[in-house]
Amino acid sequence: MRQLPIRWKIMILSYAVVIFSLLVGGIVIIANIQQTEEKDLQIRAMNTARTVAELSDVQSAIQQPKGWEAINPIVEELRIINEADYIVVMNMDKIRYSHPIRERIGTPSGGEDEEAAFAEHIYFSKAKGELGTVIRAFVPIKDTELNQIGVVVVGNKIPNLFDIMTGLGKAISLIVVLTLVFGFLGSLLLANHIKKQMFHLEPFEIKRMHEERTATFHSMNEGVIAIDNKEIITIFNEKAKKVFNVNGHFVGKPIRSVLKDTRLPEIVEKNQAVYNEEIKVSGKVIVSTRIPIRKGEELIGAVAIFQDRTEVAKLAEELTGVKNFVEALRVQSHEHMNKLHTIAGLIQLGKPEKALQLAYNTTEEQENVTSFLNEKIQNDAIAGLILSKIRRGKELGVEVVLDPNSYFSAFPYELDQHDFVVLLGNLIENAFGSFEHAETNDKRIDVSIEQTEGICAVLVEDNGSGIKEEYMPKLYEKGFTANKATGTGFGLYLVKQIVEKGRGQIQVSSAPAEGSSFLITFPMEAEDEWYGV
Repeated sequence: MRQLPIRWKIMILSYAVVIFSLLVGGIVIIANIQQTEEKDLQIRAMNTARTVAELSDVQSAIQQPKGWEAINPIVEELRIINEADYIVVMNMDKIRYSHPIRERIGTPSGGEDEEAAFAEHIYFSKAKGELGTVIRAFVPIKDTELNQIGVVVVGNKIPNLFDIMTGLGKAISLIVVLTLVFGFLGSLLLANHIKKQMFHLEPFEIKRMHEERTATFHSMNEGVIAIDNKEIITIFNEKAKKVFNVNGHFVGKPIRSVLKDTRLPEIVEKNQAVYNEEIKVSGKVIVSTRIPIRKGEELIGAVAIFQDRTEVAKLAEELTGVKNFVEALRVQSHEHMNKLHTIAGLIQLGKPEKALQLAYNTTEEQENVTSFLNEKIQNDAIAGLILSKIRRGKELGVEVVLDPNSYFSAFPYELDQHDFVVLLGNLIENAFGSFEHAETNDKRIDVSIEQTEGICAVLVEDNGSGIKEEYMPKLYEKGFTANKATGTGFGLYLVKQIVEKGRGQIQVSSAPAEGSSFLITFPMEAEDEWYGV
């Protein structure tokens, strides 16, 4: 059997709510009317009873043996005038001198709530009788000397639910018709509005889409975390749980209670996207893209898509170190080959002493450089990089000099071997590039790496062609290069990214035809709290 469309379900439900509300409201209103009517009947009954008790004809006739022959007609006329259901007059022996049923006149009354009236009390009571539930007013009858000589009982029937509805028949009918009409129109508008908000989809379609979306997010190889504008998690897929080594159901929880070192709420606060930012969290290298989620112009949350690049970064570090050593060996092999040719030539010229001295000097120089790097630079990849750049400088006719006071033993905060190799390598390569149009014959690059407990400083200076003043504002832009022939525009851009990652500072000084100087300083430890994904 085919299910009803969601629009009809909503209409039926909302219409049922309207009818239920109408019934509840009607019952409350009728109950209030009944209470008001009851109070009004009490007042009317008491006034009628007082009137009867104060009549002189009633006071005189009630003391006669057959006084009911005079009292009953008078009381019956007052009952009709005051619209009372019954009026009973009794003497002190409880003999009825008036009653709506004539057969009961002259007979004793057996009411259980009448005793207090014969003790001069004035009061009300509620009792069930032949007419239904009635309000009864009791008033004693007294003679001219204020002696009690009888009792007047006036009863008024309390209208029931049917009686009240019958009396309000036209008003109730009008209210019911108007309520049903407007309830139907309101239900129709509500159903159409909800259907529009649900993109005209049925509940089973929404359920299927939700299941498909959830399965898609959990099957992704990237970690995905999304929050709303109140920092409540809306998506936390399985890959994200694996990356951060957490388990459980996190949807609906505040993001900060799950990941204390999160940077995702910053996207909600700043309303700015961050693309492919490499950060280090819990010893892992993560590449994260964080984007605000908008509905039209309204910001409704943010999403982070990230990958764990720890293993890739380790592999890159190893490859970078190998590449540096291979380059150093290639340059060194080329240099030694040239020197061997020179030594062979000197021997052929009959100058063995000079050939021996050249060989000795070459060996001593090589040992000095290697010994210095092993002692001062306590990282093989960086030592290999510097050695390769020194040898490359000799090929290019550029003297690369490492400051004798240089020292390196540990990486600054958030940086690793790969970052430092990229930074130092690009700075030195840029210095090599500055000599392409330089007119000086004494080409020199000075490199200095100094480190203390609090600061790590890297300095690369050259006496090349310098940087033009108009290039300075664009120096770190991605893709910008002054050397259109061989430049890529990524060198200083990557340097800037690494400086920001390590929370360092970079200072540049340059003068045309005089050279350039790049001084970069890093704190060795974090100065404030760092947030992850």
